[in-house]
Amino acid sequence: MHLLISHAAPPGRQCQDAIQKLELPRFTELLNLLTPTPPMLGSPDSLSPLAERLRANSEGLQGADGLIPWAAIDAQHLGLTKTRGNAGWAWVTPCHLDAQSHHLSMKDPHELALSATECETLRNAMEPYFAEDGIELHSLSDCTWLAFGEVFRDLPTTSLERVAGTHVDVWLHQQKQPKSLQRLHNEMQMLLHTHAVNVAREARGATTVNAFWISGTGSPEAQPNPVSERLECVDALRQSALRDDAKAWTAAWATLDATVLADLVQSAKAGKSVKLTLCGERMAATLELQDKPWWSRIQQRFSTASPQQLLQSL
Repeated sequence: MHLLISHAAPPGRQCQDAIQKLELPRFTELLNLLTPTPPMLGSPDSLSPLAERLRANSEGLQGADGLIPWAAIDAQHLGLTKTRGNAGWAWVTPCHLDAQSHHLSMKDPHELALSATECETLRNAMEPYFAEDGIELHSLSDCTWLAFGEVFRDLPTTSLERVAGTHVDVWLHQQKQPKSLQRLHNEMQMLLHTHAVNVAREARGATTVNAFWISGTGSPEAQPNPVSERLECVDALRQSALRDDAKAWTAAWATLDATVLADLVQSAKAGKSVKLTLCGERMAATLELQDKPWWSRIQQRFSTASPQQLLQSL
């Protein structure tokens, strides 16, 4: 088992300050049982966050920054690439952008809780405008659509994980989009302003949809890398990390420690194959169970960093 815990050390000031106050006895025990391996480095400025890169590697996917082909893989699973090919696919996510005096922020699209009917109604309304620019829209989920068009071929895009629940200004400047997409964004802003779905949502106090975000672009290689192990992703820290809610993030860590990490301790003590990756913005640290002589394990116990020290390094 290889477990990946994302948002293990989020950059928010409140969560960073809370790291020293974490009490994680099972995590401490794991540090005495597992051996650190060479870390994987990332950057808070990359279009594709480190946790996403790790998930892609576990599925044998490759791609430059901002070009991990998630949408193309979804299109393959739906049988859409048989007639359209593997290139030119993207995710289109309806969202809400909030313009403040000094920045533009995005509400986490998952928190919009769009119903299937709302999502399909919005897609049907927006589809003709996308079609004018040679873009097809296909249903995928209640919060994301699949899009196909030449404009998405080899177009680097910023992961939704980078912008959900935070400021988007820096990413808009870093992610240069063709004029046709910029015009489409403006057209959709005007269309959605008075759309019936938004009128109904506003009447009941729900956040409206006033924009969309493009991500998941990239073309998969003809021969993906072989997958050597199954990666289980744990995103229990995500919501509180995005909000920089230290109290909820600390509580989520305590729950993970008492459940998921407690199970890993038992597996490690039983000699089962165990690997744990903790992912932050700058680094992903991986610990695994290795066969070592008893004196090496004792030496490791006295040299292992504390959970707090490890998390602050991510």
